[in-house]
Amino acid sequence: MRKLTKDDLLSIVTRSVSECGWNVLYLESRVTHPLRLQIYRNDESYRLRIYIWNLTHGGGSARPRSEYRIQITGLPTSSFEPEIGGKTLILGWWDEVGVFAGFDYNKHSGILGSSPSIQIREQYLRNAHINGFSACDKGNEEIAIAFKPSFFIEYVRDLESLHGFGESEHDLGVLETVAEKPNTVNDAEIESTSWTRQTVIRTVKKRLRDSSFQDRVLTAYNYRCAMCGVQLDLVQAAHIVPVSHDDGTDETSNGMALCALHHYAYDRGLVFVDEEYSIELNERKINKLRAISRDEGLEEFTEALRALILLPPSTSDRPHRNYLSIANSLRLAA
Repeated sequence: MRKLTKDDLLSIVTRSVSECGWNVLYLESRVTHPLRLQIYRNDESYRLRIYIWNLTHGGGSARPRSEYRIQITGLPTSSFEPEIGGKTLILGWWDEVGVFAGFDYNKHSGILGSSPSIQIREQYLRNAHINGFSACDKGNEEIAIAFKPSFFIEYVRDLESLHGFGESEHDLGVLETVAEKPNTVNDAEIESTSWTRQTVIRTVKKRLRDSSFQDRVLTAYNYRCAMCGVQLDLVQAAHIVPVSHDDGTDETSNGMALCALHHYAYDRGLVFVDEEYSIELNERKINKLRAISRDEGLEEFTEALRALILLPPSTSDRPHRNYLSIANSLRLAA
């Protein structure tokens, strides 16, 4: 498989940030390596210095076949430079499956050798492709993190803490279990870890559950909005019964694929789906909008709606009628 150019790799980074819903400000030319960015959303912001290379097999017969590595080339100095007041990321990208590997700057901050490389085992890259996230114990308290682009912001947020899990075999074990089977790890197991790492573990668990739900729902609907049929990468996975409700779950049958407009309209109670899968307008909500002269665009909005929602081919993935009933009682009463 061909190696991506540095411009390709930098574009993957910025696209990953944008697809997470964050904004990008270039602090230097976008073709400069390392890439220097300010990423931000609302009141949260990070300055980043990003080094990135292709992940490849290599290293000759002395290296394990199951190992991937980044070959450190083209640096302006003989060491990685820190981002003062920000974070320094050392990344690899395996284009074949679309995952990053993140390496610990603090373990590689010294003078680099004549032909330096940093390794990660292939199984952890594959685990990240399947589950979204994986932590690779490299020994000597060094942890490499493999992750999908959708996990990019969480990696940046918890960069230092994630790489610090090598300090505790027990805490790392809990993190590894969360990465593979997030639903099997209970609060007691999380609370058995160091309190400084509990928030990170909970964040990883929630993100992986959200990512799994989104992947399953969008795949079931072929990335089409159930209410209007649009794709265009504008579609999100919406819970029918909110997960905050006692009956809310991450089952695929408690989800629908909705474009951003119809997701918002559904959550606001402007539209609902009855137990026969018909899309209905909330007349009480519409009457309130008419009363305050905010009903402009209603005709165009209504015309874009299908009569019935699109249904996944698999009956087990379709919205369960019990979830629709609960959701309608909540939204129509609001």
